[in-house]
Amino acid sequence: MVFIFLLKCCHCPSIRAFTQLSRTSSGSARGQHGVGCVTTQYQPCYYIQPCLTPSLTPRRAGIYNVQRNRGGVSGETPTYWRSGSQDSLEELALDDYWKEMEVIQYSVDPEPQEEVQLRVAEEGEQEEAWLTEAGLATLFDESASDGEDGMALLSTLTRTQAAAVQRRVDTLSQTLRKRSKPYSVPNVRDIFRPVPAHDTKVSGARPEGGAETETDINLEVSFSEQALSYREDSKVTLPVSEADDKLPDFKLLRDKTGMTKLGDLSPSDMKKVHRLVLIEMSALFDTAGIELKTHKPLKIKVKGLFGVPLSTLLEQDQKRFPGTRVPLILQRLISHIEKEGLDTEGLLRVPGVSTRVKAVCHDLETKFYEGFFPWETLKQHDAASLVKLLIRELPHPLLTVEYFSAFTSVLKFPTKKQQLQALNLLVLLLPEPSRDTLKALLEFLQRVIDHKEQNRMTLNNIAVVMAPNIFMFKGFRRKISEQQEFAMATGTANIVRLLIRYQNLLWTIPKFVINQVRKQNMEDQRKMNRERAMKKLLKKMAHDRVKNDTQDRSPEVDNGIIRVQAPQFSKVSMALQLTEDLQASDVLSRFLSQDSSVSVKKEDLCLYEIGGNIKERCLDGETYMKALLELNPTAEWVIKSVQPV
Repeated sequence: MVFIFLLKCCHCPSIRAFTQLSRTSSGSARGQHGVGCVTTQYQPCYYIQPCLTPSLTPRRAGIYNVQRNRGGVSGETPTYWRSGSQDSLEELALDDYWKEMEVIQYSVDPEPQEEVQLRVAEEGEQEEAWLTEAGLATLFDESASDGEDGMALLSTLTRTQAAAVQRRVDTLSQTLRKRSKPYSVPNVRDIFRPVPAHDTKVSGARPEGGAETETDINLEVSFSEQALSYREDSKVTLPVSEADDKLPDFKLLRDKTGMTKLGDLSPSDMKKVHRLVLIEMSALFDTAGIELKTHKPLKIKVKGLFGVPLSTLLEQDQKRFPGTRVPLILQRLISHIEKEGLDTEGLLRVPGVSTRVKAVCHDLETKFYEGFFPWETLKQHDAASLVKLLIRELPHPLLTVEYFSAFTSVLKFPTKKQQLQALNLLVLLLPEPSRDTLKALLEFLQRVIDHKEQNRMTLNNIAVVMAPNIFMFKGFRRKISEQQEFAMATGTANIVRLLIRYQNLLWTIPKFVINQVRKQNMEDQRKMNRERAMKKLLKKMAHDRVKNDTQDRSPEVDNGIIRVQAPQFSKVSMALQLTEDLQASDVLSRFLSQDSSVSVKKEDLCLYEIGGNIKERCLDGETYMKALLELNPTAEWVIKSVQPV
């Protein structure tokens, strides 16, 4: 007689591998290891599902079921065992993940193409590229054109941000010395302005009063400074991980000067944001002791819909519809799924029939742009399979080659709050095509989850199914081993889970970054004033202009009055008396009530802060105007219609 015992494997405790013990009638026991264990001195372990019968067919963990249907997967999906543990996906059986990997392995491929190679940076090249992207090329190349801008940027850095810059400068200088190249090492700490104590203080009063809680995300203090304080505070305890979909309700601490979302700033200010966020992200990872290695993608040129770079898709779309920000094929597939109904059971989990999906793929490649594709014949599960196919067949990942390793390292941070802060910075760093497409995808996934009572797709279900499609992209999954793939399963599912659950928080630009942008703009203004002062003919003119501006503005500010311009509409300007409670949304309401000729809806209008220490910023409706005027007293206020996305 043979009895089956399921025990956690002592050789690979981190990946839910198990050892099968068979005990014979004589009482002797023997262990059998299967496939999936990350240890090298033992054979990998079988992953065995609980079973009440002595007859058991083990499922290979990290490998696809040997009894697979090469022609496609259809029909009812078997019910898989789910763990009721308290540690969420950490202990959740990932059967759907491996089933999805099986489908991916035998799914249709687009036309065979040359495999995309990822170029590994040479010694010192990574630091050089980082400093250049951060706008600090003059720290290693005196002939670089960003000298003054770089100095202005350095003057705004916090201590952790400056340390991140210095670390890369030191590493690069060592590399250049090895190459026998002359190089003088600048000390960033001698360049950047000392940070006042109040700028690096983590604790403090909330903008709306009350003490800050564990689920409040403070946007006023640098995340890396908060991480440093956390590391140095021995009294801080790790938060308890929640079960199932009951993740903490994190919220952003609101500020009276208003939230700033991606798309609210001018391109010139967004360029500054990108540089600051890159430095802050690196400082945050440095503070946590998380090492990052970056790759650079090689450019490829192909046409079509599936298996082509995101940039190519958008180039094709923008020739037909200028201004397109999310690939039309993805928009159309999502629209079709939502039109046909999000109540389909197992949506995104149950795959479409392989042969049918292959035929649809071919038809879309040839008929999509001509408008001849018969959308009415496309089934829900097939459309969902095409959405996943489109994302995973990107030769460069949706999360980009540059930041892919950073995304996969997010869970190394000790708290969920720090994990969200890291994700926030990484989302801000993504190029616009990736960022806009990711946003459209996450919003769609949330709408699927909103119908979970009908389609039985919870946050965890969606995360487990989508993780391999987002992280096991075409240029990556063929290069990793089965052991690496197995080790990544739970982590990538958890990252997708966080991206979906907290997507409304991740597209916000932290206030401390906006404040640094304001400081840089003030430095730029001082530079312009210094240049004027050096020219005798312009010195008096500049002095008179400043004097006149002050005389013109002072009475309005002193009397608590602002003048709002609306050049796009018949009402050119409007004077408003400031009060403590006057918000940007109130200004828009007042404008619409006074100009009956305006047919635009309030939600299609935005009050902009223009000039002073910001180039241009679309104001959040809950911005308190008096508080913002104190922050930027020389700004102008303009009402404009918001361009449709």
